[in-house]
Amino acid sequence: MTLIRTLAAASLLLFSMQNIASAQVKHTFKDKEVIRRNDLTLTFINQDENFSPVLKKRMIETFFKVYPALKGAYNEKTAKQVTFVIDTTYKGVAATQGTTVAYSPVWFKQHPEDIDVVTHEVMHIVQNYGSNAGPWWITEGIADYVRFKYGVDNKGAKWALPDYKTGQKYDNGYRVTARFFAWLEKHDYPGFVKALDQNMRNHTYTEDFWKKQTTKTLTELWDLYVLNPVI
Repeated sequence: MTLIRTLAAASLLLFSMQNIASAQVKHTFKDKEVIRRNDLTLTFINQDENFSPVLKKRMIETFFKVYPALKGAYNEKTAKQVTFVIDTTYKGVAATQGTTVAYSPVWFKQHPEDIDVVTHEVMHIVQNYGSNAGPWWITEGIADYVRFKYGVDNKGAKWALPDYKTGQKYDNGYRVTARFFAWLEKHDYPGFVKALDQNMRNHTYTEDFWKKQTTKTLTELWDLYVLNPVI
């Protein structure tokens, strides 16, 4: 009887372990595709078996449309190999580390029209500022300015630069800062964003940049923007 019980217990344990292993395999679903066009390579890793293949294709097409344009406009030396990960463990919207972009499948399920998250994130690869290049709000402001200029379907995502409102400040980052940059480009300072981007990447940015580039301080420029924020 003892032997029978031991064998039964062992069989039950083996069955349980097989179930656990099966669950783990299902949990760690991963699909990998490598796409090459001209001199660029995009590796697309999908960890979500329910992720829309239509959206995946659209993300790939957006990359190959936008990234070469940003490369030509801002940084010819940008990386030629990029990785996208549909990351089931990521809780934000998207994040870039080096040449890898993690995207939340939850965000895209809720906002499938927000394709220009790709545009914003790949600009971070082009920026390639490294550490201690300058203020974070410049980094994010430039990325959203680029989304504004190069986005493939901001209208479809109902994404736009916000009108100026009392209480905003240049260092709010993202769309608020991006709109300020768009105003500078339109009002007397074309090429301003490209120069700022180069200074950040070269680690030569200082607070004197604004006056050297425009003859006005950052505060003076913002005050002028507040008086007439039309773009």
